[in-house]
Amino acid sequence: MGIALEYKKIKRTGIIPGCLAGGFLAALIPVLELAVRSEQYTGLMQPPLRTIFQADWQMMSMLNMLIVITAACMMYHTEYADNAIQRIITLPMREETVYFLKALLLSGMCAGFLAIEMISVSMCTLHWFGGEDGAFTAYYDGTLHEAYLELIQDLLWNLGYCFCMLLPVIFLSLLIASACKNMWISLGVDVVCVFMATMIPVKYFSLAIFPFALPFQILEGAGMGQTVRFLAAGLIEGVVIGAAEIAFLRVRRSLA
Repeated sequence: MGIALEYKKIKRTGIIPGCLAGGFLAALIPVLELAVRSEQYTGLMQPPLRTIFQADWQMMSMLNMLIVITAACMMYHTEYADNAIQRIITLPMREETVYFLKALLLSGMCAGFLAIEMISVSMCTLHWFGGEDGAFTAYYDGTLHEAYLELIQDLLWNLGYCFCMLLPVIFLSLLIASACKNMWISLGVDVVCVFMATMIPVKYFSLAIFPFALPFQILEGAGMGQTVRFLAAGLIEGVVIGAAEIAFLRVRRSLA
């Protein structure tokens, strides 16, 4: 019931079509990159997915974060418009529940556009690396059917990993949006955080786990230990940010 209500709130705002359009735009990045400079990448002796992610994922993840923060700001803008947030307090549903329902809905939209991007990566892999002597055939040893299954499995692992790395951004963007009545303030804070993350040296783990820097991490080429550390960091940050939102809302209610 609650998630259906949240969906109705954003149904006419254009958030969902905007997320899908942003996903298609991000999905075009590897297509355009390989269409223009395919000879620079097809000759590399490494797995094709690693080649594509290392070349394009930073730009794709930045666009993904901009989609998330814009959607989060618009979600709470509809609550603050005409003081709707004050009427929520009088309803049986608490503000904390509204926050987590919005996070769930936004997470679903993120999973949708990430799936679109993974489909694009798979098409690029098959088109530019799938020849008889291509990296796709060389890396996925075995029959063609087995190679396709392994590619799908790798893409699902990458989708899950990228989704987990994006979760702290979802929670933190919604927290900032819930704290600011003016949508442009929360949007400005989020954009500054995104561009700060691009300047963080990722070789330092303590800096690379900054919530807006986590989405730049890729599964391809990362060791098991590094993957587990980043997944644990993303999970812990999500829990901490959620707890911080609950504490913030309770303090705000007590001061109101």
